[in-house]
Amino acid sequence: MINLELVTSIEEISKLPIWKFGERVERSEPAGESNMNVVLRITTNQRSVILKQSKPYVRKYPQIEAPIERISVEYAFYEAANQNPILKNFSPKVLDFLPDEHLLVTEDLGKGIDFSEIYSGKIALKKLEIQNLCDYLNALHELEVKDFPSNNAMKILNHEHLFRFPFLVENGFDLDSIQHGLQDLSLKYKNNSTLKRKIEQLGKRYLSQGDTLLHGDFYPGSWLKVGNEIKIIDPEFGFLGDPEFDLGVLFAHFELGQQSKELKDEFLQSYIQPLSPKLLDQYQGVEILRRLIGIAQLPLNLTLEEKEKLMNRAVELILE
Repeated sequence: MINLELVTSIEEISKLPIWKFGERVERSEPAGESNMNVVLRITTNQRSVILKQSKPYVRKYPQIEAPIERISVEYAFYEAANQNPILKNFSPKVLDFLPDEHLLVTEDLGKGIDFSEIYSGKIALKKLEIQNLCDYLNALHELEVKDFPSNNAMKILNHEHLFRFPFLVENGFDLDSIQHGLQDLSLKYKNNSTLKRKIEQLGKRYLSQGDTLLHGDFYPGSWLKVGNEIKIIDPEFGFLGDPEFDLGVLFAHFELGQQSKELKDEFLQSYIQPLSPKLLDQYQGVEILRRLIGIAQLPLNLTLEEKEKLMNRAVELILE
């Protein structure tokens, strides 16, 4: 089995049974920063492709175990998406899949950049970009899928870092290493028993089976800007659940990225699925909190006071 993390020569990559007759591998390079998986851009004498391989751990945090079969979920997600006339325009085409190697081969969408720049607080999402994101979720949440993988192992992993780990008083993660004073500030929320009970209830709902196919990690790091188009990548957290979850994550990052307060209402005017406003607010609140006091930190341009204001807002969303 090839290990892309240890590959040091194009000769090793050339041995993979994915190349066309006469195709010659010429160059290999990382395809951006990937939190979860090993991702390479491979250039041959005929084309450029993306190789993505899952490992039994999180690439960015090797100490965190992760289900290696997540690449099979991503494959199933893209296969379903590419059957839809709208979603296929947002998704890379699958070229090959080697389940024994935990390796997915897709077309190269180009050297785009994700939308993490919004966390600077200086970038406003454009109206067309918002409409594209809404078009994607509308099509995805209407998609009828059969036999989609349960993805329970990834849900359990995500559940830990969404609903549990950030709210442990002693979890071994020193938030002062992120921003001085954040550790003491976090205790205000970690010691709120009413808040934690509500989050625990929401976490149980997250782990239950739903009817709607979700992206599962619909935040700016999963949106790729390629020229004038938006592509949506990294659906390894995809599962059947509440549509409010995808939207709650999205709206949380609108706030974390200091976007206009009207964006949420504008988005909901174009979103067509029925929603529970209460459930939507709760998922939004939990995502805000876990991004501020959990391990999955963002490059935020926020003072401690601004973070406290956001976390108080999150508490209101969850409890009220």
